[in-house]
Amino acid sequence: MVIGTEGGSLKLTGNYLDVMRAEQIISTHNPGKHVGNHHSNTSDVDGTSKGSRQSRNKASSSSPVKEQHKAKEEACPICLDEIKETERETLARCQHSFCRGCLKSAFDNKPACPVCGVLYGEVKGTQPRNGTMSISQSSVSLPGYEKHGTLVIKYDIPSGVQGDEHPSPGQRYWGASRTAYLPDSALGRKVLALLRRAFDQQLIFTIGTSSTTGMSDVVTWNDIHHKTSTHGGPTRYGYPDPDYLRRVQDELKAKGIY
Repeated sequence: MVIGTEGGSLKLTGNYLDVMRAEQIISTHNPGKHVGNHHSNTSDVDGTSKGSRQSRNKASSSSPVKEQHKAKEEACPICLDEIKETERETLARCQHSFCRGCLKSAFDNKPACPVCGVLYGEVKGTQPRNGTMSISQSSVSLPGYEKHGTLVIKYDIPSGVQGDEHPSPGQRYWGASRTAYLPDSALGRKVLALLRRAFDQQLIFTIGTSSTTGMSDVVTWNDIHHKTSTHGGPTRYGYPDPDYLRRVQDELKAKGIY
């Protein structure tokens, strides 16, 4: 503690308790003497500074105990019930948490986080397994790609019997043969490679109801659009369509192919 004089008054500096004791001593021996004080550290009665106390309180607000309590109150994004700690499953890459049973059911449909879509495995589709995909080349150019030849894709899916993953297990389904076209350019070949992966993962076709004939239990496209004509533009599933290669890559990416 330091005691100095200023304008006839005593000025005290030091911590709170020392200053208070000094004031009491001075007041006892010098009644009427004005005492000013400057606390170098504003303290509580227990001698702990407010700054230290605030820092400690701030730290305690994010303590592991509080975080654990917060986690216990977290709701499963699938069933919306509180996640029991014994049933908690947290995904490694995105850190989203779910009930273990809810996540298993979601992953049975698609191995991706139900919240953000991050993939945790290879997506498999319901395309019949006995199909083939073959590629040939043509020197004829597609409208909009006059400097390149054409890649010709032929799909053949024979008729067969539906499995457990199909709409009517044990029932017969009707197959299909389709031809599609890509420009024989660097980007066209990139899309071709992605389509090959999608075919191998049974994602190009599925079994359902035809949007053109209305027939059920038939092989249909599975939301990855193909150009089945060389001409006619987008309305006739043909070229020119300068945005097609970008769009089909987006459709493939939505199925985990990129």
